[in-house]
Amino acid sequence: MRRAWHSRKKVGAPGYRVGMGKVLAVVAAVVVLAGVTLAGAFVALGGVDWWRNQQAIVVPDEYRPVILAAAERCPVVPPEVLAAQLASESSWDPTAVSSAGAQGLAQFMPAVWEQYAVDGDGDGVTDVWNPIDAIHSAAALNCVNAGLVADVPGDSLTNILAAYNAGFNQVVKYQGVPPFPETEAYVERILTRAERIQL
Repeated sequence: MRRAWHSRKKVGAPGYRVGMGKVLAVVAAVVVLAGVTLAGAFVALGGVDWWRNQQAIVVPDEYRPVILAAAERCPVVPPEVLAAQLASESSWDPTAVSSAGAQGLAQFMPAVWEQYAVDGDGDGVTDVWNPIDAIHSAAALNCVNAGLVADVPGDSLTNILAAYNAGFNQVVKYQGVPPFPETEAYVERILTRAERIQL
């Protein structure tokens, strides 16, 4: 039996172009799908946080002296850690509002602000939207939390950060960082970013 080699389509023939167009469309679809899948996996597996953690954290010039002064309120929390908290909480946006209702540069919930707000700039008003008040209040709350979790075993700085995120009562209840993925990630993120702070 003889093969009909002559029946194969030649490059440039109309049927060849249509077939090649379909192949290119399928290849393009596979490449796009693979790209979307890889991007989704990167985000789902914490790639964005990993990437952010690798970047140097540059403290805005206007906040540097405020952070250094506020950190003196609570020497157990170094100024680099306080700066990493603020950068992580709001990305330096004094008008930030979270989906949960946390407000300002240090992301205070209204009830917590009412209880722990500090007049950092001495103008007689405690204003969650005022970055100076917010920074001093965050430092003061860290010190309050330090006292409230002082008897909890483990690293005191880690426990203070967990208390800022989840509340001191959760740190006391679990005798350390509570087993909440958000809080565990928060503590790790702050400590990692603190190593890259430029004050």
